[in-house]
Amino acid sequence: MHSRPIETDPGGPGTLYVVATPIGNLEDITFRAVRILGQVKVIAAEDTRHTGKLLAHYQIKNTLISCHEHNETRRIDEFILRLNQGDDIALVSDAGTPSVSDPGFELIRACTRSGIRVLPIPGPSAAIAGLSVSGLPTDAFLFQGFLPRKQGKRRDQLGALANERATLVFYESPRRIIALLTELVDILGDRPGMLAREITKIHEEYLRGNLSHIIESLSSRASVKGECVLFVAGSDKADSPMVSQEGLDEIIIEALQDSTQRTGDLAKAFAKKFNLSRKFVYERILALRKDQQF
Repeated sequence: MHSRPIETDPGGPGTLYVVATPIGNLEDITFRAVRILGQVKVIAAEDTRHTGKLLAHYQIKNTLISCHEHNETRRIDEFILRLNQGDDIALVSDAGTPSVSDPGFELIRACTRSGIRVLPIPGPSAAIAGLSVSGLPTDAFLFQGFLPRKQGKRRDQLGALANERATLVFYESPRRIIALLTELVDILGDRPGMLAREITKIHEEYLRGNLSHIIESLSSRASVKGECVLFVAGSDKADSPMVSQEGLDEIIIEALQDSTQRTGDLAKAFAKKFNLSRKFVYERILALRKDQQF
């Protein structure tokens, strides 16, 4: 492979390279990424054992230092010191692009605030790879990553997305993917979607169709395995007024103060007006009735 000097200013502070690595197939890495990984002083890796396998595949011998969600904050001063002393550092996660639902954000922010040069070495991203073959609109998309684990916060966040017209992108574990799909149908309705599983790996799979169809397909299996990325069509109700979760709650509280309508009737009216799941609105009305003691 043709070699060239490291991309930094000699004698000055080092550079933090944010290097995208394969999400499955080891061939999905750029020539530039391989060169940078071999030339930097150290590699800050989410899992040194995992990254070690990648380096061994490309016959790269370099120093690995762990940088994951549990120690990233503690390691920042050490990395900043090395960078200020002129060392170049490559930041990598286990798969894909660092800091995108992976560690790296805190270190990157600290470097930018310290005036240290941060450069991307672009490459794989599960969200973009899946979106490109989803068959859903790609002119606008909203990346949500992993939703909150607590049901209340998760459902509130999904409710706030009900009128979002961009394609929605979620990461989820195989153990919770059916539960997420079920909540999406309850809150957003049975929309078109695509589940990408094990992107670029041996058992790569793409399930397309309405969310209920994807649920049916997964439910018929003994288990669901592999990394999952879910793509959901945005709202197609262009004439529906937009409302946030907080805005909907305010509207419901006002209606409860001035109305003797039954919960079911109110839920039906607001669901139709704002293009929301009737079940979701009904649950919000019950919760607010209890909270506000109506």
